[in-house]
Amino acid sequence: MAKTIVVKQVGSPIRRPAVQRQTLIGLGLNKMNRVRELEDTPSVRGMVNSIPHLVQIIEERG
Repeated sequence: MAKTIVVKQVGSPIRRPAVQRQTLIGLGLNKMNRVRELEDTPSVRGMVNSIPHLVQIIEERG
């Protein structure tokens, strides 16, 4: 079984650069308090780390 992380959107993309908004969409998040379980890969970690003010890692499953 692959390792996964649970990510929650805690910030709004309003008045943020388009790159940050696209990163949220790439993670499958687009509305406040949405939660997604994503595979724990370097690319996903990089996306989460590029917008730490908009998302929060709730749980790491593995």
